[in-house]
Amino acid sequence: MTSKPRLSKADWLKTGFAALTEDGPNALKAEPLARRMKTTKGSFYWHFADVPAYQSAMLDVWEAEALTALTTVIEEEPNAIARLRRLGAEVTSYDSAVLADANPEHAMRAWAKDDPKVAERVAKVDGLRLDLLDGLLKESGISNPEWARLILAASVGLRELPANDDVAPMDSLIDLVMSLR
Repeated sequence: MTSKPRLSKADWLKTGFAALTEDGPNALKAEPLARRMKTTKGSFYWHFADVPAYQSAMLDVWEAEALTALTTVIEEEPNAIARLRRLGAEVTSYDSAVLADANPEHAMRAWAKDDPKVAERVAKVDGLRLDLLDGLLKESGISNPEWARLILAASVGLRELPANDDVAPMDSLIDLVMSLR
């Protein structure tokens, strides 16, 4: 007889992001998640005190991942324009094992419309993203802060379009913005 491997906290969180992306925030409850994972609710409650604690853990993971993307770009790119190009392309990207498959940007924003705690986290992350983009634009000679909002909005929106590997629309947007200097 083979036993099922034990589910980890990360397994539950990964499933939660997939459920959020596919079915919305109503799917973030112990029973539907357990069914999705073909296990019992007991496993859920082994890792999380209750559904609000689980949802809070999801927000923590999402925020940490979103902010990691920002610091990685700053540390790895040599100048403001290179950081701006990469940040524009990656500001709403997720590479961790928990989030990479789900790419929850749109789902987080939809969830935020109905949940003030989620809205607060999204606003915090967006504020940091906008501050960084605005700073890089200023360093590159562009002083209008609305360009930072447009770059962030384009990044969020591009995630909703089908992938097109032949075209780099964010690079085109950054080129257009840089031509305004």
